[in-house]
Amino acid sequence: MAMPIQAILPIPALSDNYIWLVRHGDRAVVVDPGESAPVIAACTSLGVTVDAILLTHHHGDHVGGVTALIKQYGCKVWGPATEQLPHCDVRVKAGDQVTLPALDIALKVIDVPGHTAGHIAYAGRAGGAEHVVFSGDTLFAGGCGRLFEGTPAQMLGSLDRLESLPLETSVFCGHEYTLANLRWALAVESDNPALQDAYLRAQTAREHGHPTLPSSIERERQTNPFLRTRRPEVIAAASQWAGRQLESPVDVFAALREWKNQFK
Repeated sequence: MAMPIQAILPIPALSDNYIWLVRHGDRAVVVDPGESAPVIAACTSLGVTVDAILLTHHHGDHVGGVTALIKQYGCKVWGPATEQLPHCDVRVKAGDQVTLPALDIALKVIDVPGHTAGHIAYAGRAGGAEHVVFSGDTLFAGGCGRLFEGTPAQMLGSLDRLESLPLETSVFCGHEYTLANLRWALAVESDNPALQDAYLRAQTAREHGHPTLPSSIERERQTNPFLRTRRPEVIAAASQWAGRQLESPVDVFAALREWKNQFK
């Protein structure tokens, strides 16, 4: 008997979103389906059916396909306890577990407010890997989400929680923002060799039409300024940009976030 095929596959959607399909044989879980058509097309091509949907936050480009996918597959939806969603069967919050034995999935819910007030991430085992995190729009490769509903202190705390995951954790985020993020990161830390290497690798991947994701917690700790707010070189760069000496990691983070917002 053939072993089940296990994988985490990117489904490009909208202009720059990724919907993540966690495959286990002929069954799957879908993370943050911003639209339904590419999911249905991918599942038809792979010969899989969707058992469950996991949502990280309420934005339309992450939930827009939910209703149609429920109609198509009759799947069950997990999502953040405090956010308004088009549909949710199981409301989850920090410390809750999403366990789907038939799909070999065991994920812990982490509260990561900042981008939205009730944003969550899912970390643990999925797709045949022991350490993965679906970070939505909180942690990106080389960046983090804009603060639409939260404060710099909240987002820094959220990133600290994600940063504490095992270094080998693969990071599956919601957007292909990597090249733009790393161009900005190089403005912050131009002499960082790990960052220089990450940029070249991302550039090559995109030139060949490949995703730059997943990243890893180890790579983000080496290259992502938002995870390096306590590093002297990042403090110095953020202080220079802000025009004043920044004393706390929250102040450094806030300056970095504003710098990234304005970066062209």
